Amino acid sequence: MDTHKKIREHISAFADGASAAADVDLALAALQGDDGRQTWALYHHIGDVLRVDPGPPLSPGFAASLAARVAAEPLPGKRTVNAEAPAVGVVPVASA
Repeated sequence: MDTHKKIREHISAFADGASAAADVDLALAALQGDDGRQTWALYHHIGDVLRVDPGPPLSPGFAASLAARVAAEPLPGKRTVNAEAPAVGVVPVASA
């Protein structure tokens, strides 16, 4: 059993108001340590970011345009090599 993960689950449930009565003491005990307080702050920061006003909507077609550009990118390891450009870290040698 991963104790660290279980402690974070107790803190998460407590932050969401979803702790079982038997687990409240475990969450409160976890919050006494530095890691527990950092976890508490992180979970609240995540919640704040999720609830923030997203601002103006994206322009029409943005998602489709982005998806097309990503689809056009070569897969890792499948990139073509430009024969005219020197390889990274290679210093061209001047001919005599």
